[in-house]
Amino acid sequence: MNAMIAEWSRAKAGALEFIESMPEELFGFKPCPDVFSFAEQFVHVGEANFLFAALAAGRENPYDKSKGVVSNDPAADPDLKTKKAALLDFTGASYDFLIESMETVSPEAMAQMVTFHKWEMTREALFSKALEHHAHHRGQTVVYFRLNGLKPPAERLF
Repeated sequence: MNAMIAEWSRAKAGALEFIESMPEELFGFKPCPDVFSFAEQFVHVGEANFLFAALAAGRENPYDKSKGVVSNDPAADPDLKTKKAALLDFTGASYDFLIESMETVSPEAMAQMVTFHKWEMTREALFSKALEHHAHHRGQTVVYFRLNGLKPPAERLF
């Protein structure tokens, strides 16, 4: 468990470094119209972190949009798409929630099965899928840096 928490701490540091490194005026940049903007990539990752962690740990998701509460929809918050401080706070909180969630699950419970959409997997596998999801979207933003003539931060693989 400690190794996975260390991986998530590294992932958090990398995500926050990417956000910090992108000029705020480029938060709305999209390589093409049908994809997330730079900021939307990290809003999406944050929402997913909360979703994956809540399900894997059996916790309440503070941003559960299924309850129909508009204030629970980070994607509807314009500050997250335009203000660096807001995006850093939300994204950082999502990683903190995920790490705290992992710490609440016993090693025995990690082997229990959960249903995520149409898939059945262990709680541990769901935490791993969340890390894969993070890497997928953060990796996409490398292109956003390059298309704007900027050098992205290092990938923090180790």
